[in-house]
Formats: sequence, C-alpha cells, structure tokens
Amino acid sequence: MARPRKPLLSRDLIVDTARALVDAEGLAALSTRRLAAELGVSGPSLYNHFRTKDQILEAVADSVSARVDLSMFEDGRPWRTALHDWAVSYRAALTEHPNIVPVLAQGPGRRPAGLRLADAVFGAMTAAGWPHAQATSIGALMRYFVMGSALGSFAGGFVDDETAYDPADYPHLGQAHLLAERQEKVDERAFETGLQALLDGLAVQYEAVAHTSPEQPGSDA
Repeated sequence: MARPRKPLLSRDLIVDTARALVDAEGLAALSTRRLAAELGVSGPSLYNHFRTKDQILEAVADSVSARVDLSMFEDGRPWRTALHDWAVSYRAALTEHPNIVPVLAQGPGRRPAGLRLADAVFGAMTAAGWPHAQATSIGALMRYFVMGSALGSFAGGFVDDETAYDPADYPHLGQAHLLAERQEKVDERAFETGLQALLDGLAVQYEAVAHTSPEQPGSDA
C-alpha cells in the first residue's frame, strides 16, 4: 500500500500552523525550527515561502485582520452604526487570537488586509463628512479601544475564591469572586458600554463638523 502523501507545503498551510501555535503557546513559542517540526518538514523548506520568522508573524497578523468584516462600510449603514458593527467584528477576531495582538498593535505596515481595514474606516468617515484629520483620529482611537479590550479580561483578573476579598480590606468587592465565572458576559457588557460612550461622544463632535466645507485629501492629517 502506498504511503499517504504529506500535504503540499504552502504559504496558507504555514500561516495556519503558525497561527495555531501562537494561539496555543504565545509569540515566544514560534520559531522556524519549531514551525518546521510542526509541519513535518525541514527548516530550509520554509524559506521557499518566507525568508524570516518576522515575515511569518506578519502574515499571521494579517490573516487575523482579514477575518474582520468590512461590509458595513459598503452597504449604506450610517457612520455610527457602521463603526459600532465593525468594532464588534474587530474585537471578535482579536479575542479569538489574543496572542497576536501585540504584533497588530504595531500598525498595519505593508500588510494588505490591515491596510484594507484602515482604508475602509478612513474612507467611510470622510464620506460621511468627517474632516480628514478627525477621520484619522477616529481610526486610531477605535484601534486603541478594540485592541485594549482584546489584550486581557477584566473579569478574568479576579479569582473565584471568596476569601481573597476580605471586606475588612476591600469593603466594595464582596461579589468580586463571582466575576471570573461570568467573565464573557461581564467583558462583553463592558466593551459595549465603552463603545456606546465613545460613539456618543463622537456624535456630539459630528454635529459640529459634519457640514463644514470639504477638505483636500490629507489636509491636517
């Protein structure tokens, strides 16, 4: 009986395997030697697709950005609704792959999916009437907010041991031990609360700037 053939090595297979490794063990676990072992190939064979480990990390990061839905910027939703729906999709992609967030936080660089994401947000905001400088700021602040929420869990930072929160020391944390078991609900509610507050603030600013004369692209950026 013929031996089963190994899957053909490809960029997609390398990226998928690297992403799974980073998800499971963190950024420090990824090396070309470890990745080659996971794929069952020799290290040099990776260099036919990626020259360095950093290139692999960039590709992994971009594969996560590619999972963010951008359709809300193309189907006529109002800018506020579009930003909300995009932020929810963005956070969902990052919370599935939190270990890659530090790489994404460095900015899109030359990554195609990351650049498409930035282009979609900026284009939608300027089309809605935001001045270019403020549209740039909106893209930045949304990235700060979403990435910050994906980096860790507030609720998960508390232990489920009631004795850890002695009322003599922490008179207002009597229910803190319940947070860990309600982590997902608490964190999602906190994200939505912050997102709505952020959008409310932008809506106030929008009333002041939406009907000003159009700017030239890139002015005051």
